[in-house]
Amino acid sequence: MNRPLAALLAALLLFSMTACGPSQSNESSPPSPTEAQTPVQPEVPPQPTPEELSAQAVEDLLSSMTLEEKVGQLFFVRCPAESAVEDVTAYHLGGYILFGRDTKDKTANELIQAIQSYQDAAAIPLLIGVDEEGGTVVRVSSNPHLRTSKFQSPQKLFLSGGMEAILADTHEKDTLLQALGFNVNLAPVADVSADPGDFIYPRTFGQDAAATADYVSQVTARMSADGMGSVLKHFPGYGNNVDTHTGIAVDQRPMETFEASDFLPFEAGTQAGGGLTAVLVSHNIMSCVDDALPASLSPAVHEILREDLGFDGVVMTDDLAMDAVSAYAKDGAVAVMALKAGNDLVLTTDYRSQIPKVIEAVENGGLSEEVIDTACRRVLGWKSALGLLDGGLNG
Repeated sequence: MNRPLAALLAALLLFSMTACGPSQSNESSPPSPTEAQTPVQPEVPPQPTPEELSAQAVEDLLSSMTLEEKVGQLFFVRCPAESAVEDVTAYHLGGYILFGRDTKDKTANELIQAIQSYQDAAAIPLLIGVDEEGGTVVRVSSNPHLRTSKFQSPQKLFLSGGMEAILADTHEKDTLLQALGFNVNLAPVADVSADPGDFIYPRTFGQDAAATADYVSQVTARMSADGMGSVLKHFPGYGNNVDTHTGIAVDQRPMETFEASDFLPFEAGTQAGGGLTAVLVSHNIMSCVDDALPASLSPAVHEILREDLGFDGVVMTDDLAMDAVSAYAKDGAVAVMALKAGNDLVLTTDYRSQIPKVIEAVENGGLSEEVIDTACRRVLGWKSALGLLDGGLNG
């Protein structure tokens, strides 16, 4: 091939390659689908947790309540022999505690129907409590129509089968009580006593603080797993004090004893029980903290429970109708003193006289409505944790 022809063919080839190559235009090519920018999606707010939903429901309910309704919720009272159904509505009660008189000779169906009649009368579902500790305090199993034998004390159960026997017994109690309509068992006893001579000893685990703390922790955890409300008693710890049902008990022990021993089961129980566990405060005078007032009426003792032990759940008094506290109330308004001290629930037989005194104290400025709101919020929160508000409110 001659050179001119070869040169011409080479030029044609070069032109062909240039024409088929990438465009030299200054305009950018449209991006491929994979290069296209993904549209920015609007941020979706996080869904509220069940705890947040429950707290909001409590706030909504609280904001809708009258002063009379809020005050009534702070009374967890002994079920009266007469007008029990009527008083639920008249006083907006937070709950009833049933004693042996209320269960004696009743069949299971009769007791179920009685409790249901109380609940049907309540705009806000009631706490229905009982002292079913086992051993010497058995308000339900003392009735052979409800159980063929009384529940045994924790000491006897432990001797026969260790903690396994105690936990099985706890579950059986929870199942029976719930079937009857109870949602709170005022147990376990968290007092430390290893001396058979102590007044409180038969009702305790009967061992040292560490063993008692382990016992209380496991029992409250079992009760919470069963959905049963528990009440640790009797803060700050009963020790070797006398019976406050009949007189004043002055506890002279130093704070170091409480910190090293008595407080341990309460700390363990509140941590294990979570939102289903409350604490009951005794009428003993804790002289190392407040030598003038029973623990149940002492702001200083309640501060220990709230601040030092970090408990933010429901705190309740022991029965304010006991002789140990009757002399301390100005004008008889012992429930006002109890709420000022830091209690959320007032346990008493005298609710018909005490509720009006609390309302009067708020209206005349002697008791802040903020105190009422804080206590009522905790009570409603406890009811929510127990599932009592899940079905809505009556009427």
